[in-house]
Amino acid sequence: MGERRAGVRSCPRGRDRVPVPAGCRCRAGRWRRAAAGTAGHLGPRSSRPRARCYATAAAAPSAAMASLGTASPELRAYFSRHNLLHVYEVLLCGLIVMRPEDPLKFLEEKLREIMEKGLDAVLWYMCIDLSLNPKLKRISETYLNTVFGLDGEQLMTEELCAKAWDFYSRNLMKLYFGGWIKYNLLKKNKRKKVKQKMALAVVHYNVQILRVIIQKWSMWVQIHKEKMTLAVKRLQQIFNKIYLNAVWKAWHAEAHCSLKTKAYFESLAKENQKGCFESNDLTVRHKTSHLPEEALLQIFCYVNLVDLARCAQVSQTWMLLTQNSSLWSDINFSSVKHKVQDQIVVNILQKWRPYVLRLNLRGCYSLHWPSFKTISECKNLQDLNLSECQGLNDESMRLISEGCRSLLYLNLSYTGITNGTLRLLSSFPNLQYLSLAHCRKFTDKGLLYLSSGKGCHRLIYLDLSGCIQISVDGFRNIASGCSGIQDLLINKMPTLTDRCIQALVEKCQQIMSVVFLDSPHLSDTAFKALAECKLVKVSIEGNNQITDLSFKLMSKRCPYIRHIHMADCPNITDASLKMISPLKHILVLNVADCIRISDGGVRPFVQGSSGAKLRELNLTNCICVTDASVTEIAQRCHELSYLNLHHCENVTDAGIEALGNMSSLISIDLSGTSISDMGLRSLGHCGKIKELSISECKNISDTGIQEFCKGTKYLEHCHVSYCPQLTDEAVKTMAFHCHRLTSVNVAGCPKMTDTCIQYLAAACHYLHFLDVSGCIHLTDKALKYLWKGCKQLQILKMLYCRNITKQAVLKYTAKLEKQEHNDADPPSWLGYDRDGNILTFTKKHTSEPE
Repeated sequence: MGERRAGVRSCPRGRDRVPVPAGCRCRAGRWRRAAAGTAGHLGPRSSRPRARCYATAAAAPSAAMASLGTASPELRAYFSRHNLLHVYEVLLCGLIVMRPEDPLKFLEEKLREIMEKGLDAVLWYMCIDLSLNPKLKRISETYLNTVFGLDGEQLMTEELCAKAWDFYSRNLMKLYFGGWIKYNLLKKNKRKKVKQKMALAVVHYNVQILRVIIQKWSMWVQIHKEKMTLAVKRLQQIFNKIYLNAVWKAWHAEAHCSLKTKAYFESLAKENQKGCFESNDLTVRHKTSHLPEEALLQIFCYVNLVDLARCAQVSQTWMLLTQNSSLWSDINFSSVKHKVQDQIVVNILQKWRPYVLRLNLRGCYSLHWPSFKTISECKNLQDLNLSECQGLNDESMRLISEGCRSLLYLNLSYTGITNGTLRLLSSFPNLQYLSLAHCRKFTDKGLLYLSSGKGCHRLIYLDLSGCIQISVDGFRNIASGCSGIQDLLINKMPTLTDRCIQALVEKCQQIMSVVFLDSPHLSDTAFKALAECKLVKVSIEGNNQITDLSFKLMSKRCPYIRHIHMADCPNITDASLKMISPLKHILVLNVADCIRISDGGVRPFVQGSSGAKLRELNLTNCICVTDASVTEIAQRCHELSYLNLHHCENVTDAGIEALGNMSSLISIDLSGTSISDMGLRSLGHCGKIKELSISECKNISDTGIQEFCKGTKYLEHCHVSYCPQLTDEAVKTMAFHCHRLTSVNVAGCPKMTDTCIQYLAAACHYLHFLDVSGCIHLTDKALKYLWKGCKQLQILKMLYCRNITKQAVLKYTAKLEKQEHNDADPPSWLGYDRDGNILTFTKKHTSEPE
């Protein structure tokens, strides 16, 4: 710092402390030259040569006496003590600036002047004329002090002071500004910490408040539960007293009635045979008189012909009731088709022909010309079903066409009619419903008769299923004669193409319902033509050419469609369901076996306009559907009554529990899903389920069946086949709680024994269908129980039941409509051997088809 204050720096080009010469390019040299230049600009332009003299005067001593820098300290002290350096500087500056003609004389005069004034008054510019005296002291005046080593004191100048002050003020400002910034940051951080502490305090306060509230609420709930428990106990006691009183009264009344009945039969035993018959006749009359005739007639309407004949033999009153003409307006021979003969039909129709309006002869293969001639005499006949009547031919139809001119409904399916019969159809001017399904002996020419003469211009329903002989010309002939068709059924017709549909739709613009099952060659082109009609129902199945484009056309041109059946169409994706989600009137949606359907399509559709109105939904084999869709269905579809999730493997208890709150659900199929006892228990809360199918659900046990049956009393169809873990307890619970069962399937349940059939036969008297195939422990006793208890059983399947003998089957199932039985060992695909032991399959076994 002493060197900087004296204006002298060590030159970086050498180690010695020497004055920086004018030619030096180091930082000190540049700084000093700048100071010298500043002094040169202080005077006018004319004085610049003299300014150069000032610089020369300051620099010359430095160069001339550079050797004094290394002189002894005594010599340097001598110069400093006598102030010789200042004297030398004054004289030298005067010579350089003034440049007198006589230098020696000038020096002599100035020395005298210095001696007179004294060394203390010596100033470096005192030998210079005042007019040439510079205003500022040059920084280079300190060079001599440096040369002689006498720079112990700082010679301050205004420039140095200004720069020093500027440097000091800047550093001071920087110091205080930095301190101020640190203070603000510290204060800001402090406020932030305080804010965080306040937030934590608020959270802690809220938690404490919530804890106090929960504690008080828990205490209140506990007290309320205790009160409710006490009230329930008191109510239970009161109910038990009332119930016991009612039971006692009922028992007393029953005992009194039993005594009367016993006395009555004892009195009958004492009478003679004649008196006994008279008393029996009076008793029958007395019992039947309790029911009004209108009620008995309504009951007789649901009785088949054989049972009606038996009822006529009960009493004279019943015989008279069976002769009521209202019972013979609708005659159904189909229920006794295996027993009916020409003579029976002729006798009945000749007696009641004026009253017959509807006649069903479906499957009566033994009828021939006499029966058909008698039918032609029923002038008021409106509905005639001759399906599967093998004796029907064109001549028989000629007789019928001559007599039954009022026919509205005519079913000729599965018969051998030809073009001759189609020619006669014009004889029925009012015919509206016609079925020619699987009649393959007529041709396109025969269909031309539908448009000739009076034709069938009022036809609104036409069934051509299985008529593979019809070509495009045939459909064109139908369109020409039957332009008012509204319902069109063409199933099982692999020859049906887009051109056929286009030819039909050209003139039949009123079609509202189309059913094309198993028609693989139809594509979006056919649907594009159908979209021009006002479609309400569409059913297409087994087609791999229908794509999302059909749904797009449906959403744009069929705003009133209600029924959509697009099963086994693998090219249909989630985009299809998204497209029809804005439609407002959809009630039935069937996308079974459309494996590309997932949650991405089901959820948007359910959330759409038809979700709340949907009644039937079939998602069979839609393996990408999960619990998310099922939950959405439970929340949105408040009127859903039928739901099929067959083999939706990703559906679990989480989704099924949501369905437990659906009061509208009547039928549900969960076969092949991952449901367990917990999900089945939740499903039992619906209470109104009539049809349940949980086949191949390996996680279902007796507990789940028991919990479900306790919650529902309306169950009619229960299929629990291929659930090997179920035992007799499951069937016992079904029989105890569900007395309305009409169809039960326990096939593939090896743990079932005769005991479960005993319970079923004792409680379920309305059973029509029973499948016990694969129940290897059943014996002949099971058939005996069924024969005694299930009088209405019609279909019984007993495959792979090796302990049931053929003799017992012939004895107890003779009256059944259909029975299947064999005593073979269960096949390997059932999953167990002949003793009921579970089989362990290898990879080779699992790859084999069932």
